[in-house]
Amino acid sequence: MDLDKIRADFPILSREVYGKPLVYLDNGATSQKPRVVVDAMSDEYFTVNANVHRGVHYLSQQATELHEGAREIVRRHINAASVGEVIFTRGTTESINLVASCFGEAFLKEGDEVIVSEMEHHSNIVPWQLLEQRKGIVLRVVPITNEGELCMDEYRKIFNNKTKLVSLAHVSNVLGTINPVREIIEIAHSHDVPVLLDGAQAIPHKAVDVQALDVDFYVFSAHKAYGPTGVGVLYGKEKWLDKMPPYQGGGEMIQSVSFEKTVFNELPFKFEAGTPDYVGTTGLAKALEYIDSIGLDKIAAHELELTHYAMARLSEIEGMRLIGTAKEKTSVVSFLVGNIHHFDMGTLLDRLGIAVRTGHHCAQPLMIRLGIEGTVRASFALYNTKEEVDILINGINRVCSMF
Repeated sequence: MDLDKIRADFPILSREVYGKPLVYLDNGATSQKPRVVVDAMSDEYFTVNANVHRGVHYLSQQATELHEGAREIVRRHINAASVGEVIFTRGTTESINLVASCFGEAFLKEGDEVIVSEMEHHSNIVPWQLLEQRKGIVLRVVPITNEGELCMDEYRKIFNNKTKLVSLAHVSNVLGTINPVREIIEIAHSHDVPVLLDGAQAIPHKAVDVQALDVDFYVFSAHKAYGPTGVGVLYGKEKWLDKMPPYQGGGEMIQSVSFEKTVFNELPFKFEAGTPDYVGTTGLAKALEYIDSIGLDKIAAHELELTHYAMARLSEIEGMRLIGTAKEKTSVVSFLVGNIHHFDMGTLLDRLGIAVRTGHHCAQPLMIRLGIEGTVRASFALYNTKEEVDILINGINRVCSMF
């Protein structure tokens, strides 16, 4: 990978913060955007802007072609069987809420169980808790090891005749753990239980083939994969989506409406009420094309090398406590140093131009499991370098010298 060329595609990486060159290591929260993504969105607003699906005029037809073309690009990227299985949402959070609401309405009753884990993001906990309150389902939690790996023996034992869904992270946003998703799915399917994977932290970093995985639902956000905010994807197998009721009612998701009866639209439009962010979907498509132009194999290898390098360098620091040391992990390193509060570390690193994330990372149950309040998290993207890791290490050492 030509990192100089890649970094030139991201104008923000050339700016300074507090008079220091920006070292952006908060990609787990959101990635930066290449110029090609922003230019495509700007061009659509200035030259093609019109509401999709509804107009017979030229601009509307063009906008519709771009929007549905983006859906096909997403389909190819994750190898869905058809575009009808690709639902556009506002992000991972809405995608999970959609499944919780619609799958819950169609298939779950009081006493039924949904499996999650101790490492989940709040967006894969709270929607199920709301369903607990609404329908009386039960949330079952898979524990993790001290290294940050799922306890697979406990996962196997947790299934019973009330288990109706498994909903787990593909990659942990705090630990960087890559979960054994093939095994997770195979075990669930042996009990005739469908699986949802939260792919927000996986899609930017590794190839995902939903058919090869045989996953039932897969969700992700554009903004963590070099695309715009406010756009996401829910992949769902047609056999489930057909049986699930709509998430919202309104325009686009109907075939006909009368005061006596409404007939819902075909997939995927049944789940896309209202005017979509058709410019945002263009941005998502351009971002995925950008990723593909570099190659996910190259990206994954580069980021894995960065992760190993960072873990090794961090381990050299006195008082360092690495949080998450799974054998299979990538792109994320979380840590604490001595008695330095994570917020203090992050604030002082920021004054050196180093952007990291501090806090509980929307994973408070995981923090409770680990017995800590929060961590400092450095998360990598395709444009990060070993030199930036060295700057991070020097910055940490400088902060430590102040305490």
